[in-house]
Amino acid sequence: MTENKKTLLVTVPDGSKIGLDIHPESADPDSIDVITEAEAEENGEAEFQLKEECTYEYQLPDGLLLDGDSRIVRPFKMNPSSGRLTPGIFVGTLKLDIIDDTTLEKEAEVALEVRSKKTGYRTDYRNMLEYITGKCTDLLMQYTSPAAQSFQTDFSEDAQTLYQRFAFIKSILDTDEFQNALQRIIHSPVTAWVSYQEESDVRSAKRMGRSVIRQFASRKNRIKLPAGHPLSSVMESIPASIIIAKKKDTPDTPENRFIKHALEEFNYFCARLRAKFDPDSRAYKEALHLEEILEGFLSHSVFKEISRPVTLPLNSPVLQRKEGYREVLKVWLMFDLAAKLVWKGGEDVYEAGKRDVAVLYEYWLFFRLLELCESIFDIKTAPVEELIEPTRDGLSLKLKAGKHIPLQGTYVSGGRRLNIEFSYNRTFSETAGKYPASGSWTRRMRPDYTLSMWPADFTQKEAENQELIVHIHFDAKYKMDSVKDLFGPDDLDEEKNEERQGTYKRADLLKMHAYKDAVRRTAGAYVLYPGDESKQWYGFHEIIPGLGAFAVKPNKSHSGIADIQKFILDVLDHFTNRVSQRERLSYRLYDIHKTNPESRVHEPLPETYLGSRVIPPSDTSVLVGYSPGRR
Repeated sequence: MTENKKTLLVTVPDGSKIGLDIHPESADPDSIDVITEAEAEENGEAEFQLKEECTYEYQLPDGLLLDGDSRIVRPFKMNPSSGRLTPGIFVGTLKLDIIDDTTLEKEAEVALEVRSKKTGYRTDYRNMLEYITGKCTDLLMQYTSPAAQSFQTDFSEDAQTLYQRFAFIKSILDTDEFQNALQRIIHSPVTAWVSYQEESDVRSAKRMGRSVIRQFASRKNRIKLPAGHPLSSVMESIPASIIIAKKKDTPDTPENRFIKHALEEFNYFCARLRAKFDPDSRAYKEALHLEEILEGFLSHSVFKEISRPVTLPLNSPVLQRKEGYREVLKVWLMFDLAAKLVWKGGEDVYEAGKRDVAVLYEYWLFFRLLELCESIFDIKTAPVEELIEPTRDGLSLKLKAGKHIPLQGTYVSGGRRLNIEFSYNRTFSETAGKYPASGSWTRRMRPDYTLSMWPADFTQKEAENQELIVHIHFDAKYKMDSVKDLFGPDDLDEEKNEERQGTYKRADLLKMHAYKDAVRRTAGAYVLYPGDESKQWYGFHEIIPGLGAFAVKPNKSHSGIADIQKFILDVLDHFTNRVSQRERLSYRLYDIHKTNPESRVHEPLPETYLGSRVIPPSDTSVLVGYSPGRR
């Protein structure tokens, strides 16, 4: 045990404080930390922070128990006031109760934050959720059913459903792009000249227009002109003051009224949701933080001069084209749609305070790969029809781990027309002894993503039966940092040491081999992970069959998805090559296995001919000649 002990002070009902001591069992100095209250509020986290996959010992005063998920909180039998905390792969806010050992009544609640091992997981989480929100709202924009326009946010729904909606909203409002757009508007707002009248000293009159001359002649409260004044020959007196028409530059324009209306609408939504959340919950803190950001913008002096809108000028060139304004308009359109979206798969990401970045990475990769496929192939199946469906509580996103989603399309190049299918969570069932059926010839397999391609002149089943189809699988591994983490060391002695120490790392490589070797007609299996190095192994001389890994980060500028695009294009170029070795090999496999062998040859035959392996007897042709003899 290390000496890096931290004590969390908890207030109990009588106002006194008790200490919860936590000792990390790891020597990792980052395994336990305490962040500032401001940082915790900004990120919607607890101040007392642990680290995933680390273990801890805890100690409470005698007579008190720590209660929580039995997989995480494990009291010692000899002294139940102490025990071990094993968060495992849980990431997020972990809420635990302190119980009186005698009365079994709850004395207090403790919030601990379990951080991801990935140092940039906060940014990754935000970037991925923002991207998924953008893709979902793009899909919703395509959803033309009248029913899709009738849903309104029901604030009486359960807190979990409301938080799912809020998570989408937060991902588009709590971004640098949105806040930078507002800063641009505040510092350089669109303005307009407006006319107004002001009573001024008569000496300030400069332009003698018709209105001013009329006031000189008829306005009351007049001053007698002294003798010798240039006007004394015309009139005896002039008014002490006159009303002068002036113009001023004002930000109170229809476009700025829309911006203020949008911010007030966002703020109202957050306030209504916050009222439904537990004040100690992550959701409450996140909603409050977003409210404070929005109120900070609304309190700027620019918005104090702006009145309420009468109409929304959505067709205004300023809103559609001017920098800053167009971003807020886009967010406002996304906001209305995102508030209607319910994502059941989101429970795997942020249910009960979780912040499962690994699962979110899997969903994020789905949309990135879908976008990639749409750029390469002619997708026949509309993604919106496969992913969005109307429900009683809104529009439901059907993306969920374990749920199969297939999207089909075509590809034409190099004189060969191909059918393709991009699948999420496709299960390859066990088909042992059922050749040439599709599936796995050992146990069931379910890669995260599968790209299948076959000649368009054949159905998918015919292509499977005739060895014409090719499957390429991808698996998401967010928590890995390097190729060595994924596939283990090259040194077999070091690998043996890892096995003995329980830190075996070659499992992912073996899993890729399992996909490659068990799933019939698989030509490649690759890991996708947020690292820096890509790695490919080639089975023979061509790009497939192969194994490997691609580095794909939740980064807005350099995600690494371009490497996968190049790989797929290379595979397509290879697949359209009618004289490739893979093409010849697939035909030989079909030709050999299409019938069960009936003949048997156990005779002694030569193994070599002229130094090379001889042709198998079944492929050896024998010329038999017949010569009629004399009788």
